[in-house]
Amino acid sequence: MGKLINHWIDGKNYERTAERSGDVFNPATGEVQAKVAFATPAVVDEAVESAWKASQTWRHASIAKRTKVLFAFRQLVDKHTVELAKLLTLEHGKVTADANGEVQRGLEVIEFACGIADLSKGEFSENVSTEVDTYSIRQPLGVVAGITPFNFPAMVPMWMFPLAIACGNTFILKPSERDPSAANFMAQLLTDAGLPPGVFNVVHGDKVAVDRLLEHPKVSAISFVGSTPIAQYIYETGTRHGKRVQALGGAKNHMIVLPDADMELAADAAVSAGYGSAGERCMAISMLVGVGTAADKLVPLLKERIAKLKVGDGQDAASEMGPLVTKQHLDKVRGYVDAGVAEGATLVSDGRTLTVAGRGFFLGPCLFDNVKPNMTIYKDEIFGPVLSMTRVATYADAIELVNKNPYANGVAIFTNDGGAARKFQHEVEVGMVGINVPIPVPMAYYSFGGWKASLFGDHHIYGRDGVHFYTRMKAVTSRWPDPSHRGVDLGFPTNK
Repeated sequence: MGKLINHWIDGKNYERTAERSGDVFNPATGEVQAKVAFATPAVVDEAVESAWKASQTWRHASIAKRTKVLFAFRQLVDKHTVELAKLLTLEHGKVTADANGEVQRGLEVIEFACGIADLSKGEFSENVSTEVDTYSIRQPLGVVAGITPFNFPAMVPMWMFPLAIACGNTFILKPSERDPSAANFMAQLLTDAGLPPGVFNVVHGDKVAVDRLLEHPKVSAISFVGSTPIAQYIYETGTRHGKRVQALGGAKNHMIVLPDADMELAADAAVSAGYGSAGERCMAISMLVGVGTAADKLVPLLKERIAKLKVGDGQDAASEMGPLVTKQHLDKVRGYVDAGVAEGATLVSDGRTLTVAGRGFFLGPCLFDNVKPNMTIYKDEIFGPVLSMTRVATYADAIELVNKNPYANGVAIFTNDGGAARKFQHEVEVGMVGINVPIPVPMAYYSFGGWKASLFGDHHIYGRDGVHFYTRMKAVTSRWPDPSHRGVDLGFPTNK
């Protein structure tokens, strides 16, 4: 069977034979490079029991001990960035620069989690009544789980588990079965950093594993990133079983370009944000909204840049865009391009004509113009290298178009008019906004998440929202007799 990527449970690689498994492809060659074990409900139960047992001690570990592990883990991820990024390229297909960037954005959240001593502080009110004080504390939930997508197999898990672990929880990761190796690599680094067995576990698999996590009574919370239909399923199923859930769904991100914008800057941004990672990003720009004369100026600049993009194996340093993740996904995205042509949109750049040696899952960058809101390529999240231009007469038309969309993950505006930009950030009904920034993913000390059909649940991911999601607040009201102090200790006070 060749290489088998197995689960990671109780601090070590799971060694039992898998009853079911799936293929792991190299998207650049189309070849199967490994098998990944699919967890049965019984295997998921083993992981949960390991995490539950570990939670009984880890929740009591001092903040000093938890942060010591996280600092060590941060150093190890930084040291092994090249190896981790290579796994991403081999299994996802993204180019090396993109893979390195993914690891760096994950590192930001590890660094943020290292500040848990400050982030988890409660509040104190003295003398709320005579000699009575009230204060709040934040405590861990217990066993929590993360279900993560194929497009960011390192970054999105790192948006979850460092904070969860820092808060005193134990964590079970169910990564995408399409690119599973990064999860095991990070599990080994956590062990090397001194994390006790059972605090971090990995179960691979499909819906069988997901459903068992959603229904297991010892799992307190679920974090999810993926498509909107699955996010809604995760949210409804998890909450029905009494769990706290944050489920981040799909997107249809617009980039509004006003006539006064720097068109060269806007064209660079649109190509970078539309075709980076072959468009397989929930924050990719997929819809350009040209206001007034903006589209006439912008389309030729986009076509010129697209013609120069180098598409190829992500391991080739010259490649700027790699393949799609699977043959099935390639066929799906090509189908959207076919539908766009059939529905009357103007195909300015046709990536279907691209030829790359071998059997890899390649599609060149596609650009549509004159796209209408009733077209399939406007309404659906394509998740591929397809950029579309729709034309509107005024800023008011543009804002109405964006606000009518059921998705509300990210949006951008390009303009040199500060008043228009300020008006836009106030009026637009989207969770993350960029002003002359095409992909407005917040830094780790803010939180990531959209509105409407792009988010199910009350908390965004990472940042302070992440701390609040992975903890619950307890309010304590106390009255004490006058305290007395006994014993002498001249040693310097230390954290233990």
